[in-house]
Amino acid sequence: MKSKNNNFELKIKSQLMADHYFNGRQGEQRFGNYLAEDIKKAKFCILGVSESIGPFANYGRVGAEFAFTAFYKHFVSWPYQDQSVDIIGNVTFIGSFPEHVNAASALVEELDVFLLEILIDFVSADQVPIVIGGGHNNALPIMRWAAQVKSCNTVINLDAHTDCRALNRRHSGNSFSFALSEGTITTYHAFGIHSYSVTPFMSNFMKDFDVEVATYESYLLKNRVLSSDVQRVIQDSPQAVGLEIDLDCIANMPSSAASPSGWDLDHIRAVVLQIDTQELAYIHLTEGAVISSDHERILGRSLGYLCLDAIALRG
Repeated sequence: MKSKNNNFELKIKSQLMADHYFNGRQGEQRFGNYLAEDIKKAKFCILGVSESIGPFANYGRVGAEFAFTAFYKHFVSWPYQDQSVDIIGNVTFIGSFPEHVNAASALVEELDVFLLEILIDFVSADQVPIVIGGGHNNALPIMRWAAQVKSCNTVINLDAHTDCRALNRRHSGNSFSFALSEGTITTYHAFGIHSYSVTPFMSNFMKDFDVEVATYESYLLKNRVLSSDVQRVIQDSPQAVGLEIDLDCIANMPSSAASPSGWDLDHIRAVVLQIDTQELAYIHLTEGAVISSDHERILGRSLGYLCLDAIALRG
């Protein structure tokens, strides 16, 4: 399955398993063993996205194209514990990498259409997709799917950045300004925003669309509690809520805009573990980036923990 202009391709689960040899232990059921079986309508569906076109179009670093593979290699080796989960596949970029941001933006628009098509084809209203890898540009087609299939109009974004930049062209920095402007979502909660990254345009845009912004500095001063903010939004919403976790919000995490300041991984894990994830429309783990070989294990296991926390058996 390929995108309209053949720049992106969906590698389905069987292709993933053929490309990445899994070496399990005798007598132990691992995710690699479980996923090789025929799975009947899992509650959670994992979709990988291997691209850094969106961050490049936003003048950012590449590396997000390696995040899902880093996750997958660790995930298949973990013990399977009766979670209801399946893998759709991995969307890969197979075109020629652009030299200029305008050309990259055209590719982002192509990917927007392709991801929406995949989600509509493979995920039903009673399932929760977990999209892993790629840039934050992919939030827009996920939100469009959630609005169309689950009537989801509320999104929580744990992020160092608002991603509410101008709408002149598509990239990883304006998924939420697009979604708000076109009415895909009506309520946007941006938690953990680094206050020094907010421009006057973003500030005015968020005021116009009544965006709830909680800066990381407000949590740092202990004026707010992240888990309480997240639970409040979920409980107050009559429909399922979209959950975005941009790995830029985690301190020293290999990510597109890595920072020494931010929450630690266990803080974000605790937030996810407190959520009844069946109340979520989707989960998006994005902007993880492998910039050097040392990053692959850290990023792969971090994404694995967050994914396993989301699909953990409760009770």
